[in-house]
Amino acid sequence: MIEFKTVTKRFGSQTVLDGVSFEIRRGEVFSIVGPSGTGKSVSLKHIVRLLQPTDGEVWVDGMCISHLPERELPAVRSRIGYLFQSAALLAWLTVYDNVALPLVESPARLPPDDIHDRVMDALSKVGLQDHAAKFPADISGGMQKRAGLARAIVTRPAILLYDEPTSGLDPVTSRRIDALITELKDRLGVTSVVVTHDMHSALSISDRIAMLSSGHVVTLATPAEFLASPEPAVQEFLAAQYITRRGAWETRTSI
Repeated sequence: MIEFKTVTKRFGSQTVLDGVSFEIRRGEVFSIVGPSGTGKSVSLKHIVRLLQPTDGEVWVDGMCISHLPERELPAVRSRIGYLFQSAALLAWLTVYDNVALPLVESPARLPPDDIHDRVMDALSKVGLQDHAAKFPADISGGMQKRAGLARAIVTRPAILLYDEPTSGLDPVTSRRIDALITELKDRLGVTSVVVTHDMHSALSISDRIAMLSSGHVVTLATPAEFLASPEPAVQEFLAAQYITRRGAWETRTSI
């Protein structure tokens, strides 16, 4: 569904991605993890061509999006839903209107009744159908994330991109977001790409996990294989979140 072919991305003298290659299979949940500044969100932005590679190519559903003419980008982007790290809701719009925005702005110009049905269906999928008339300031951070997710799925995309979906949320709400990601994959059959620091999330929702370090993919594995990886960067990242090779919480016994 998505393929990075030796993608390099430089910002001035800084190389963020250095010859990165991987494939994301249709219908899977693919998580990208790693320390801050290793190119996780940069990778995500290449999939919707908010960024272009300095070298290499990005392919989406059989098309080389990194070289696609500008006039053809809207058709590709219409098949991709994007959940931003901050949810990115517009404060002056209700939850309903935030979710409706991609449909209202779409060149397809759906009839108002169809827009209403789609918005309420999306809100129902994330459990916010009773909060449609509220403004973002009137709902919790977790509910804002769910509203952002409803907006991402309202266009019925083939691909969903999640940028730190559990960032800033308490553990209970984080696990609810994880359950939603899994449920949406199972119910809608979408291909999901998740950028996250949260290894408990990545291990529970992913079909495969890629770890970026120093601009390279150092490991690409199933959750079980990831836990057992001998790669030092992987074990250091897991240990920082008190995760053992069995995936259990470790208890700090000394300071």
